[in-house]
Amino acid sequence: MNQKEFLETVLPFKDKVFRLAKRLLVSTDEAEDATQELYFKLWKNKSKIENYNNVEAYAMMMTKNYCLDQLKSKRASNLTLVHSNYKDESGELETKIEYRDSASIMKGLMNDLPEKQRMIIQLRDVENYEYDEIGKIMKMEPTAIRVALSRGRKTLRENFIKKQNYGIG
Repeated sequence: MNQKEFLETVLPFKDKVFRLAKRLLVSTDEAEDATQELYFKLWKNKSKIENYNNVEAYAMMMTKNYCLDQLKSKRASNLTLVHSNYKDESGELETKIEYRDSASIMKGLMNDLPEKQRMIIQLRDVENYEYDEIGKIMKMEPTAIRVALSRGRKTLRENFIKKQNYGIG
């Protein structure tokens, strides 16, 4: 595999790799380092890339493993949700503040989830991966992914409602 083929194969999902690394490591610098490290490892093993059915899933799994290793070595201390699909077009200050507060609450609630649920929600709801791709990345069965996703979403929903309704009643 030459450099051009390598770049055509791995560059399309570079942003997803970075977002996952940023999600796990919090620091932009550490996420950039993780992305660079992943691409270095992929380049070193470029002859093996053709053997993989889904190079993107393989890269995401490598990113997850690298980031978790970094977390275990105490290089990063917490996790946050970094991606939001929300676009406010109303221009109303009050609405913007409410959405920002809701996003802030959701970030905190995401941090309280167990690690697997956090990762699965990140991959499915933020990165839009399919269940089989998440299964390859997380080394889990699709049924287990659906259960963890359902439980994580339910926990987030219940805790979000509690936070929103605090003091009412």
